Amino acid sequence: MFSRRLFLAGSAASLWIPAMARAASGAYHFTLGVASGSPRDDGMILWTRLAPDPLKGGGMTPEPVNVRWRLCADDQMKTTVREGVFTTSGREGHSVHVRVDGLAPGREYWYQFNYGQDESPIGRTRTSSRNDPSAKLALASCQSYESGYFTAYGDMAKWLPDCVIHVGDYIYEGGIGTLGVRMRDLGNGQRQAFETVRLHNSAEIVTLWDYRNRYALYKSDKDLQAAHAAAPWIVAMDDHEVDNNWASDIPQDPEAQTPLEFQVRKLAAFQAYWEHMPIEKPPVIEQLKSKIQLYGKYRFGPAQVHLLDTRQFRSDQACGDNRKAPCAALDDPKRTLTGAAQEQWLLKELSASDAAFNVLASQTWFSPFRYNEGPDDDVRNLDQWDGYPLQREKIAKALAKADGTPVVLSGDWHISGAMTLHETPTDPKSRKIGYEFAGTSIASHCPWAGDMMAVRDANPHVTYLNGQKRGYVRSTVTAKDWHTEYRVVTDAGVVGSGVVTDAEFRTSEM
Repeated sequence: MFSRRLFLAGSAASLWIPAMARAASGAYHFTLGVASGSPRDDGMILWTRLAPDPLKGGGMTPEPVNVRWRLCADDQMKTTVREGVFTTSGREGHSVHVRVDGLAPGREYWYQFNYGQDESPIGRTRTSSRNDPSAKLALASCQSYESGYFTAYGDMAKWLPDCVIHVGDYIYEGGIGTLGVRMRDLGNGQRQAFETVRLHNSAEIVTLWDYRNRYALYKSDKDLQAAHAAAPWIVAMDDHEVDNNWASDIPQDPEAQTPLEFQVRKLAAFQAYWEHMPIEKPPVIEQLKSKIQLYGKYRFGPAQVHLLDTRQFRSDQACGDNRKAPCAALDDPKRTLTGAAQEQWLLKELSASDAAFNVLASQTWFSPFRYNEGPDDDVRNLDQWDGYPLQREKIAKALAKADGTPVVLSGDWHISGAMTLHETPTDPKSRKIGYEFAGTSIASHCPWAGDMMAVRDANPHVTYLNGQKRGYVRSTVTAKDWHTEYRVVTDAGVVGSGVVTDAEFRTSEM
């Protein structure tokens, strides 16, 4: 029992992959690895999915089956703390979501699953604690499978964070590209090379079968599996988990899919997301409308993290979306990126927080960014918080009023950025209230990086930008300081490329 092991190459963690114990069918069932998530001070979710034929629906028959699980106090799996049997079936894609509670706060645990003769990899997880003197938090987003290898995750696994915060674009919904390097015209006489290093497994995904197979493709990446096995994750989707730039019940291209078709697609996307993520609650369906609970509060020692959901409940993008000059719709006080219920929840949690750092984990940039210079109206990306300025100003004032230093962690835009937050967000001369650390992508390209570098002087609140490199952000937090490192991959198109620190910042010095 739990005896056949093979060390996970390249990881400094005590993480192990079992020797490929096979069921009678000859197929290994834990091809997608293991994960944990939604960490609380007394427990967490433990996840896996049985998928002996992962890219063809999973390969299981639909009947219910039992999966054994065990949580231990040591990485050798000798001291069992909890154990049990979880029943799963084809209705949930044979995914496993074990809720473990009653544990001690602020300590490590290790876990493993068994099915038939197959042993899963061993994962490391951790309960949270408000009393921890420090916290190690990793930030990731935007991992286009075709655009690069997930090398950054291998580096992240070695760091052994207390928690990984993933703010969206875990998968991309698009079809199959073309291998090789292509030149792209960026405008203004600029051209740039972009590489496709591996391919998606189908045309654009729209059905539950499609979404399941796309998640299985992404989760087949060994570096991604290592990062999941190294630490608990908290996750919220952005747009590509469903459809590019969707907003509530509105797709990016309503002329190409009817409202009914999009509702059915969302339901499939939400179900597959639940089946592949270590989250607490499955989607809720009312008639054909579905929703899934993603936003929530998590406490990691000096940091209180408010994970946001800025897709499900937002108003449609104004002024035609993307980078545009302002239009009258931006002045509508009813426009919201979070929806009223989530906004009220956030304001309440901020007002009650006693943490040294109040963190917003947001899918998109909270700070403004101007894409032009001179006296003309500001050109901004209206899919981000720049498209919801009145709500952003309300939240900025709440952050300024709350005890503790505000920090925003964000993704979406495939470019690293370190910024100061201001009480009036679009006025860098107003009172500084906090900091934003935006992460670059794990693998997705950034064709607008040159545009942003060209107008950096028009954004004096921005201290650092790098859209040329892929990677992630890691932060070490104490009661007195927040230390962020931007880890970048030397070449995301090369397997095993090096990972280095490109820049680092301390809030005590910014």
